Amino acid sequence: MVCYISNTPGRPMQTWDQKQPIYQQLADLLAAQLLDGDPPEGEAMPSVRALAGRFLLNPLTVNRALQALGDEGLLENRRGLGLFVVPGAREKLKAAERERFLQTEWPRLRDRLRRLGIGAEQLRWEEQR
Repeated sequence: MVCYISNTPGRPMQTWDQKQPIYQQLADLLAAQLLDGDPPEGEAMPSVRALAGRFLLNPLTVNRALQALGDEGLLENRRGLGLFVVPGAREKLKAAERERFLQTEWPRLRDRLRRLGIGAEQLRWEEQR
């Protein structure tokens, strides 16, 4: 059972699993937000303190997650101003995510679809409402 306790109304607290370090999970979460354009390229990332408060994490953990994104070339440190999303970060993330999907997720998904007898004609690519 998962318990969501948060001091932010309407927003459940983030839960972390034990399969990988929390800083990596946070880096992945922040990368997904960057992929969605939040914050936009050229804009500042939220501060370490703000992220630590939002996710109820130690600032050192947050700093390590941001450093990982910087090491991937997605963020740049502007001395005295903070971390900013570099131009082209979204496309870089999209290309990396596509490659990861095609190399790791798609083969498993394709095998599962085959086992279940689901063909391409049965899949609807557009979202149904």
